[in-house]
Amino acid sequence: MPGLLDICQDLFGSNDLYEILGVKKESTAKEVKKGYHKVSLRVHPDRVSPEEKEEATKKFQALGRVYSILSDENKRGVYDETGDVDDDESDVTRDRDWSDYWRLLFKKVSVDDIKTFEKDYKDSAEELDDLKSAYLENEGNMDDIIDTVLCATIDDEPRFTKILKGLIKKKEIPDFPAFSKEGKSKKNARKRKHEAEAEEAELEAKKLGLNGEGSLQALILKKQQSRGAAADDFFSQLEAKYSKPQKGGGKRKGKK
Repeated sequence: MPGLLDICQDLFGSNDLYEILGVKKESTAKEVKKGYHKVSLRVHPDRVSPEEKEEATKKFQALGRVYSILSDENKRGVYDETGDVDDDESDVTRDRDWSDYWRLLFKKVSVDDIKTFEKDYKDSAEELDDLKSAYLENEGNMDDIIDTVLCATIDDEPRFTKILKGLIKKKEIPDFPAFSKEGKSKKNARKRKHEAEAEEAELEAKKLGLNGEGSLQALILKKQQSRGAAADDFFSQLEAKYSKPQKGGGKRKGKK
C-alpha cells in the first residue's frame, strides 16, 4: 500500500507537506491550520460537483493526514528532521472520519456569524483596503467592485462611491472612466439585478427560517457562494474567526 508521501505526490504533484498546505516550514501552528483550512475548503467533498467527488474525497482524506502530522509537535519535528513520515503510524489514521475531524476544528458558519463579521468589517480599514484593491483591479467597474468586496451589496454603492470620489480627489487612486462616466442605463441594470437577487434571497431566507435582516445575510451568503476562490477566502476568514473546537474527541467511523 502506498505511503502518505507517495499518495500526496500522486494527488497534489508534491510530497512536500508544507507545500501542499501552501505554508512554509517555519510557519506557526496557527498558519499551518489556516493553510489546511484554506486548501481543504477547495476539495471538501460536500462542496464539489458529483463528478469531482471521488477525487476530492481522496484529496480531503490526504489533507487530513497531512495536517494531523504537521499539527503534532513531535511528528512535525521528525518530518522536519528526516523528511519522512511514519507510515505505520499514519496507517492507523486511515479509517478516521476526516469530515468529523475537520468539523472538530472548524464549525459551520452561521447567519449570526455573518452578521457579526459584516458589522465588524464594514467601515473598517480592511474594507477600505479591499475597496481600493477592487477599484484598481476592476478599473472602476462598480458591478465587479460590488461582486468583489466582502459582504457588499448594492446598498453599499452610495457609500463606496463617496469613498472612492474622496480617494480620487486626494489622488490616491486614478479616475477610471468606467467609474466617473458610468451611464444611468448601467446603474439601472445593476439595480434591477439587485432586485432580482433580493427576491431570491427572500426565498432563501424563508428556507433557512429567517426573518427581517436574515434576507440580507442570505443574500450575502448567496453572493459569496457564487464568487469562486473569493468565497473560499470569505468562509476561511469567517470560520477561522468564529470556529472553536467542539468538546469531545473525534469518533472512529468509516472513511468518507
